[in-house]
Amino acid sequence: MLALPAATRNRPPNPGMKGMLQKAALSCVLFFAGMAGAAAPPPDASAIEATATPEQAEVTLDGMTLFRIRGVASYPAEKRARAIAERIRAVAADRSVPVDALRIVEAEDRSNILAGERGIMSVVALDAESEGVPRDAMAQFFSKQIASAITAYRSDRRPDVLLTNTLYAIGATLGLVVLLFALRRAYRWLNAAATRYLGSRIETLERKSGQMIHTDQLWHALRGSLLVLRILLTLGVLYAYLYAVLGLYPWTRPAARRLFDVVMEPLRVMGSGVIRELPALVFLAVLAVVTYYGLQLVRLFFVGIEKGRIIFPGLDSELAEPTHRIVRLLIVVFALVVAFPYIPGSGSDAFKGISLFLGLVFSLGSTSFIGNLIAGYAMIYRRAFRIGDRIKVGEQVGTVMDRRLMVTRLLSPKNEEIVIPNSEMLSSNIVNFSTLAKTQGVILHTTVGIGYETPWRQVEAMLCMAAQRTPGLLATPEPFVLQKGLGDFSVSYEINAYCDQPQAMPKIYSALHQNILDVFNEYGVQIMTPAYEGDTEQPKVVPEARWFEAPARPPALK
Repeated sequence: MLALPAATRNRPPNPGMKGMLQKAALSCVLFFAGMAGAAAPPPDASAIEATATPEQAEVTLDGMTLFRIRGVASYPAEKRARAIAERIRAVAADRSVPVDALRIVEAEDRSNILAGERGIMSVVALDAESEGVPRDAMAQFFSKQIASAITAYRSDRRPDVLLTNTLYAIGATLGLVVLLFALRRAYRWLNAAATRYLGSRIETLERKSGQMIHTDQLWHALRGSLLVLRILLTLGVLYAYLYAVLGLYPWTRPAARRLFDVVMEPLRVMGSGVIRELPALVFLAVLAVVTYYGLQLVRLFFVGIEKGRIIFPGLDSELAEPTHRIVRLLIVVFALVVAFPYIPGSGSDAFKGISLFLGLVFSLGSTSFIGNLIAGYAMIYRRAFRIGDRIKVGEQVGTVMDRRLMVTRLLSPKNEEIVIPNSEMLSSNIVNFSTLAKTQGVILHTTVGIGYETPWRQVEAMLCMAAQRTPGLLATPEPFVLQKGLGDFSVSYEINAYCDQPQAMPKIYSALHQNILDVFNEYGVQIMTPAYEGDTEQPKVVPEARWFEAPARPPALK
């Protein structure tokens, strides 16, 4: 049975406007048909070598492919196809030669197709061998194709057909204008409808997102999407119009065919690529679904630990979220490693080059980033502090406001925000004033220097009295005094008192110093720090009568 390409089937003599519109409308169908034809697996190299055929060329008339022929070394297929097409065109243009004048004359090594006495082509054994049919059957097929082409050639050039096709072209032009006008109106209507129905919702979304999503950005994206849709529809309508109108006339039909090939061939190639990669895409889809539900199960597990519903040895609620992040990252990385060989184009040199370039850029630019990231997780698992703790890092003292994977933010006593990289936090000594403050209390201490002439027991009693007067210091455990050193002119006494409010340390220290001054003034003992040069005639103390000299006022008068 004769098996020839679909492009060589008989075509109606006069396609007309209806036929051209059908072709324009069925472009997508042809595209998917091309994809289906490309779905078969490609042959290996040995099969290609075994089935290699001589060069082929198409014989065309008015942009329509009649059939394909082969050539030999002395007569290439392209040159032979052009010569046959010119002979067919000459016969078709000569209306004195009737179509039924076509005949086949058999010779010993060929079948000659003649139009009257004018030769058109010769069918040789090479033409029939590739199709696996007898030479005379191939000649019959070629003859029928030539007859149909001549009939269509003459029909398309009849005045009545040209007039009809011109009317069709005018109608198509009017239809184009109407469609473009309708698209313009539809675009405006959609813009107005989006403003009317989505305006309040978008503003609500902006408020709920905490200003992370801005109304202007959403409107810009929405209107941009509508504009892109309008442009695509306009281009599609123009393409269908040009293809249909150019296909009405035999002189412009080749341009219509080229227009069809220019648009549809890339789509067919992309579609065939999708079909070829379909098993890999199915695997990637299954992997994505499995990974997604695996991540959901992991999330539920760690949420249970965080809420206390699940008890896991060595993992408390505070560490649930950071551990969840690490496990989630490992699952995603593992899924990407598994998916990489199945990504279309992953084995190409271009893909490898891009991967190498991105890896190099990432490795050169992310040294500090990775260091801070690892330090952030190390700080979490060290449990050196929590949000709200009062800590000291190097010379910086403050309350922990936020702890991220890259940096830690402190609020200083002066209401300043201090941002410290986690890599620096990891390499620094951290003093946490809040860890034992609620249970045992943190010890606040300050030092004063008192002369040798003052009994040390009196000094210790006065310092303890000052601590007991200070709000914020605990009565139990009781304050105590340490003698830090015996200097040249004075003894250094250190008062130590317990406090359970580390955030209020600056105010408590200030109140403690005020009470120390008051108590020592009450008992007429002068403080000799920070330096001492000699005894004065009168002790350097402030009598109680002068404690509230102007502009200060006693507490009862405030």
